Amino acid sequence: MPESDDELAARVVAGGDRRAFAVLVNRHQSLVRGMLARLTGRSADADDLAQETFVQAWRRIATYRGQGGFRSWLCQIAYSRFLMNARKDRSRARLMEAAAREPEPEAPGSGHAGERLDLDRALAGLSQDERACIVLCHGAGLSHSEAADITGLALGTVKSHVNRGRAKLKAWYEEREKAA
Repeated sequence: MPESDDELAARVVAGGDRRAFAVLVNRHQSLVRGMLARLTGRSADADDLAQETFVQAWRRIATYRGQGGFRSWLCQIAYSRFLMNARKDRSRARLMEAAAREPEPEAPGSGHAGERLDLDRALAGLSQDERACIVLCHGAGLSHSEAADITGLALGTVKSHVNRGRAKLKAWYEEREKAA
């Protein structure tokens, strides 16, 4: 029977067991990459952030206490990496915008009716918190409570973001279907 995440994490903490950590990485890399790909909308950025997540997890493994499970702890690190990257991107974008003195580019998703519908374009129309809650709860299959722990938002706020985000996604798809 395979070892649990907690047993593997304990082996890593106790003796720096790289093989146990490799098992944890293999077990959770698809979840982390998928979550980050949906949050960023760019798979290359998601791969970089996933790598940073696992490096950070290796460095911080001694802080894992088993509360909420390893998967939630790892997703919390991934979400923190995403937020840090998003802040850098916003800062970089403001600098580029000031230097170019051009109007903001056209909003994502505003295109011709014949364009292919995709989830990433629809997610781009949500606020950062709505997108994060939708991706964590529906994309990564985490509970509302786990998403609240990861994002630092209140449970009720997470539920509200999920409900609003779902409604916005539904409206986005319905609008595109009417236009097609």
